[in-house]
Amino acid sequence: MIYAELRRQLDYAITFGETIRARAIADIGLERAVEEENLGEIMYFRAQHAILREDYAAAIRCLDDAIRYNPHDGAAYNDRALCRIDSGGNLMAALADFDKGIEVEPDYATIYHNKGWYLNQIGHSEEAITYLNKALELEPDRAVTYENLADVYFRMGNKTAAYAAYKKSLELLEDSYPDIRDQINAKIKTLNYEAT
Repeated sequence: MIYAELRRQLDYAITFGETIRARAIADIGLERAVEEENLGEIMYFRAQHAILREDYAAAIRCLDDAIRYNPHDGAAYNDRALCRIDSGGNLMAALADFDKGIEVEPDYATIYHNKGWYLNQIGHSEEAITYLNKALELEPDRAVTYENLADVYFRMGNKTAAYAAYKKSLELLEDSYPDIRDQINAKIKTLNYEAT
């Protein structure tokens, strides 16, 4: 259970750009996995270090091994998909990784969130809504998912739904992220400006 909590904290730190904190969490996870000789977790946390260095090829290799040691690790499939996207790699393989991660770990909200985010990036906004809503069904207090859902609605021209989702994101977002709050407030102002 310790790994699940470390992964949750790591996901949160990476999502909100807390690189130093993310490295420290990855160090703790790697140290623990080495002590326990847990090869799947060793490779997973090595991959996190590679991701933080933006060495996506190394991260993918580590995640390949993590999946080989634990084929039911939805987070490893999720992270491999994101590495493929960030490196400009095989984008169909990225979608396949998201799907496989959902298959093996269907209660993992982050993978639905990331697939929804990516679908919106490639212009599949309607489908993105389905995945983002599933992430919120599993984890209703995900501020970042509300922000991404708002981005989808904005892209689709549904300013009312975008506004509501941005406001919900602000309601859930911790005060310790003023830069992100400013970004969301700027998006809300854009909506208000465009509505007039």
